[in-house]
Amino acid sequence: MLPQKQRENTSCTFLGPNLPDVWVLSENTSPHTLTTGSSQSADDGHSATILEGTSIATEIKLKVAEEISRMKSEIGKFPKLVMVLVGDRRDSHRLIDVKLEACEKVGIEIVVSKLPENCTQKELLDVVSSFNDDKNVHGIVVQLPLPQHIDEEIIMNFVSPEKDVDGFHPLNIGNLAIRGRKPFFIPGASKACIELLLNHGVEIKGKRVAIIGRSKIVGLPTSLLLQRHHATVSLLHAYTKNPEQITSEADIVVTYVGIANIVRGNWIKKGAVVIDMGYNEIKDPNNEEFQSTGDVCFEEAVKVASAITPVPGGIGPIIISMLLSNTLDSAKRAFGMF
Repeated sequence: MLPQKQRENTSCTFLGPNLPDVWVLSENTSPHTLTTGSSQSADDGHSATILEGTSIATEIKLKVAEEISRMKSEIGKFPKLVMVLVGDRRDSHRLIDVKLEACEKVGIEIVVSKLPENCTQKELLDVVSSFNDDKNVHGIVVQLPLPQHIDEEIIMNFVSPEKDVDGFHPLNIGNLAIRGRKPFFIPGASKACIELLLNHGVEIKGKRVAIIGRSKIVGLPTSLLLQRHHATVSLLHAYTKNPEQITSEADIVVTYVGIANIVRGNWIKKGAVVIDMGYNEIKDPNNEEFQSTGDVCFEEAVKVASAITPVPGGIGPIIISMLLSNTLDSAKRAFGMF
């Protein structure tokens, strides 16, 4: 694990080291091993280290709260985040509630702007435009997914890139893709993935990574960010042939598909690190209650991997804390505190 002081002194932790591409042929290539122990086997009794994210998220939230408290005392101002919610999806309301609670605890003012399911695209654009122009608003989040009659790309492109705390605007994604450039914001899920790996001392540079799912909110930006850290990344999708074989050769597996237990234990290389970003709610036929699960069959993967995130309680809490961090950064930029 990187010493905390060393990590704090790194100029751009999330964007990774800006190393030159120098190809050197060597006959004495060192073994391809993982810091977390890729030599571990799946013998009976083996169980992976559980990479819980709650403590990491708590630490980030405490730092954000401290900075906001200092901001209020020094200049009498604080960050303001607006969340735009269209429709009445159960999962969207649950996420909004989680974000509301987190913002309130650290001192971020949060406003939820609700629109009906049948609102027009123009009505939504007008709402976003009003927040783009409001100097008192530092972050804008349009809760996804949107109803089918609304073009998500148009809406995401319309949010001001300097208030796009989700990091989905093409300008932010484009700058993330080009080494040497810095986006205004990096998507929270991608930042959370890097934070979790660094916090637990998992080596990224030179490692083989399989990302299952190429969504624009998780898979794509996470692949770009891991490449910034000089990983060799394979981005798998619905048309990938032999995904099991590609995944089984990876040192790090990241998944965000939205299909419960699609990744089985035999997909995982012995000693690999598994970051499960999937979140699926399955109704129990016996009691009609919903149970949460990820994309990875945890019971099988835990016997093979060296480390794995649980669902819930793994990457999720860190993703929320990254939204708070991005909103704070936006306010600091607006107040000239950078």
